[in-house]
Amino acid sequence: MTDAKNNLTGAGRKVTSLRDLPQSVQPPRDLWAGIEAQLKPVAEAAPAVRRTAPLRWLAAAAMVAALAVGVWIGRASLPTVGPVSHPQSQGNANFVQAAYLADPKFREQRAALVKSLDSKLATLPPDSRAKVIASLQAIHKSMQDLEAALGKDPANALLQELLMNTYQDEMRVLTTVDEASQSGRGI
Repeated sequence: MTDAKNNLTGAGRKVTSLRDLPQSVQPPRDLWAGIEAQLKPVAEAAPAVRRTAPLRWLAAAAMVAALAVGVWIGRASLPTVGPVSHPQSQGNANFVQAAYLADPKFREQRAALVKSLDSKLATLPPDSRAKVIASLQAIHKSMQDLEAALGKDPANALLQELLMNTYQDEMRVLTTVDEASQSGRGI
């Protein structure tokens, strides 16, 4: 090891930077024979690699098929649009809403919360009641605006998502009012 070090740096010279090292150093022996011996088994295994190529294509095809099934399932769960009547709208009863709102469990829970809303609001302090009413009015105005926009562009996924989020906001307000009236505290 010290001989190799002396070859690189000169006889006992201290290296302080890379510039102090020589530009080229000849190896003490021919390294190609060892490299060639190591490459020979790899070259002989190349036909085996060619045999695995169809398996790679098969694996790639399986990945594409799995992705296609995932997209198909995902699209089935995305909200779609269709005419559904809005229970709180005045005038035109055909508004476009996200399809998952047709879920019976969601409709039942929402209907029960809307039905009991007036009695629950009566139990709240006046300032909380005013906040809830203002929030619900803003949410319902947003619903109407989004439904009108979806009527013009029913395939717009962003509008569908915004409408879905607005319905979730309404449900959060309704459940918060329900919980607050049960506990006897304000919001």
